[in-house]
Amino acid sequence: MLRLSDLKIGIDKAADAETERQALRNEILIQLKISPKELIDFNIFKKSIDARKKDKILFVYTVDVEVYNEKRILGKHSSSGIISTPDLSYKGVPVGTEDMAFRPVVVGMGPAGLFAGLLLARNGYYPIILDRGEDVATRTKKVNNFWHRGELDPESNVQFGEGGAGTFSDGKLTTLINDKRCRTVLEEFIKAGAPAEILYKSKPHVGTDILKTVVKNIRHEIMAHGGEVRFKAKVTDFIIQDGNIKGLIINDSEELYSQVVLLAIGHSARDTYEVLLRRGVAMSPKPFSIGVRIEHPQKLIDQAQYGDAAGHPALGAADYKLVYHSPRGRSAYTFCMCPGGYVVAAASEEQGVVTNGMSESKRDGKNANAAILVGVKPADFNSPHPLAGIEFQRKWERLAYQIAGESYRAPAQLTGDFLADLPSTRWGRVEPTYQPGVVFAPLKNCLPHYVVETLQEALVYFDTRIKGFAIPDSILTGVETRSSAPVRINRYENAQANIQGLYPLGEGAGYAGGIMSSAVDGIKTAEKIMLKYRTLK
Repeated sequence: MLRLSDLKIGIDKAADAETERQALRNEILIQLKISPKELIDFNIFKKSIDARKKDKILFVYTVDVEVYNEKRILGKHSSSGIISTPDLSYKGVPVGTEDMAFRPVVVGMGPAGLFAGLLLARNGYYPIILDRGEDVATRTKKVNNFWHRGELDPESNVQFGEGGAGTFSDGKLTTLINDKRCRTVLEEFIKAGAPAEILYKSKPHVGTDILKTVVKNIRHEIMAHGGEVRFKAKVTDFIIQDGNIKGLIINDSEELYSQVVLLAIGHSARDTYEVLLRRGVAMSPKPFSIGVRIEHPQKLIDQAQYGDAAGHPALGAADYKLVYHSPRGRSAYTFCMCPGGYVVAAASEEQGVVTNGMSESKRDGKNANAAILVGVKPADFNSPHPLAGIEFQRKWERLAYQIAGESYRAPAQLTGDFLADLPSTRWGRVEPTYQPGVVFAPLKNCLPHYVVETLQEALVYFDTRIKGFAIPDSILTGVETRSSAPVRINRYENAQANIQGLYPLGEGAGYAGGIMSSAVDGIKTAEKIMLKYRTLK
């Protein structure tokens, strides 16, 4: 097949699949200078939006084309950037020779744990996968109960349970890493029920409604290949002898023996970090970010990004990504932008408020929201302790809980009042989406002063990038503290911790940031196991 890049068509020619395909077909014939009978088939490899000119918004494609006389056509266009389609298929790794006395254990069912477990199961290692939370259906009921009644289950919530924290998000599948395994992850998502378009859209997303089905189907696939999945199975201790992992203690009573433990615990497993530290597992504090969620009318963002084309059915809800570098030395950036989404309660501990963002697949909510975060570093934690970042998070989460009335409602302030350091008293055109509800409160009382100052500067700057970003009645809701892990579980030779047989992976271990990179890290860690040990078949 041949790969053609930079094919452009107007948005009106992409209003539906049939019209889009015909327009692309015509462009392919023109680019390759061939007749229709020489074209066998084609598929889209990548699709993005070029909205730099609001009066001429275009879709930009890379396509893979099957033609007759491929060598002749490729030779004719050898200097035009047309290439043979690269092979991006997943090849796997050779299997090792060491015997494994017990089945490998995967702790955690977020993207890293799921994909590590999937690869191990398919290759005959029969993994046991443990999660402290519940299956996604039961977990969803617990989450809804928290959102609507303020009743938090510390073991089954937005952070803990099948699918991990990403299950209740926008389901973004973007990443900054460049790894062939990314395509494998997308293909597995599609097999499990995600839409096929995630394979080629430049900013793919699934949406929490579809993601719940996807993670359940991946679980079923693991079990179909001999893997075992156990919910409400909290790892409360580790059995370590002579610097080697020997097993786990589950729910304070059950012993589970294994010489291979994949630790995919997620960035909010604070009690597990504490146990690991007591058992001598080497860890280091790491930078992360904290801030607030901002909500705008989605129509305002659409208009700012697409001009008169806003609302066009081919475009959908607009998004954004912004960065600000303060002369004071800190930076602020938007994170996890959720078009047509909702601000959600994401606490996992009692007496703390944590916010996050979520969208469903259609992204048809009336508000857009995103985190605006400011980077913090270990020097800000006022302690060299490996878990000092956790206490730093807790401090601001508990202050947010206190100033909002100690009911899991969140403190909120209008953007105009936040910039002017004034109390907010009534809503404008934007109504908050956060449940169990919000309370007007000065956000400076639940954020470090340097974060407040950087956020204020960033809001003014972002308004120069997106017209209306700092409208006075947009809403800021605090606090967002769980953008990434505040600690790194150190990895050494062959991706192991200082304890042999213990493999830290994913976002909770400090080696990933989001669904895609976590899933890829899960695959790479499973490969380390496969390279060392023979299968259990």
